Amino acid sequence: MKITFLGTGTSSGIPVIGCECIVCNSNNEKDRRLRSSVLIEKNDTRILIDVTPDFREQMMNLSFQKINGILISHEHYDHVGGLDDLRPYSRFGEQDIYAERNVSQALKNRIPYCFMTNRYAGIPDLRIIEIDTSPFQLEDVEIIPIRVMHHKLPILGFRIDNFAYLTDVKTVPSEELSKLKNLDVLVVSALRIKEHISHQNLDQAIDLIHTIYPQKAYLTHLSHEMGLHNEVQNQLEKDIQLAYDGLEIDL
Repeated sequence: MKITFLGTGTSSGIPVIGCECIVCNSNNEKDRRLRSSVLIEKNDTRILIDVTPDFREQMMNLSFQKINGILISHEHYDHVGGLDDLRPYSRFGEQDIYAERNVSQALKNRIPYCFMTNRYAGIPDLRIIEIDTSPFQLEDVEIIPIRVMHHKLPILGFRIDNFAYLTDVKTVPSEELSKLKNLDVLVVSALRIKEHISHQNLDQAIDLIHTIYPQKAYLTHLSHEMGLHNEVQNQLEKDIQLAYDGLEIDL
């Protein structure tokens, strides 16, 4: 199984428009972050988690192949703003979007032209498949949804084999922790150093990693307030790494 980090930034990305901070002015490519998403490839199945406003740019240098399914964590724009850019992938057929019912309704309200009975030519061919926290099958891959809380908003993380991806996390209900045992790799969000109302900061993300105890952990959904990639990485334990755009992991 191969995981490619398409983006590792928060909703504003890095550099932030108009910002002159040291991170936004960094010449290190690892400090340039598009909005957070990953591509998972297992055998012949390709799965995308979230479709960001940067989706077009994220896919330009990757091979143009069918995407078998798109898992949506929640309806915030930085996680769904690229759905219209799935148009080229409709050449392979209907694009299956897996989302909770409230997210499904939000998407239909925002881009209704994609879900009309009589759709005009050229729009993305999208089909929403509603899910909950029950495991389901996507082609030959089992997907285990994980309930996490984005402040007061219930959203989903996902486990595939011994890999789990949790973004926009503030807390994980204790009853969900059993779904996260024996992980080889955990990807979890860590917004910045300071406390935030709806996202884990760095210390909280590390505490969660110590609770779950994966073999290796990667931090994503990072803001420019986290600091320079190299400086932060040098302060982390050897089994915790800052993810960066374009990073590939083979499991």
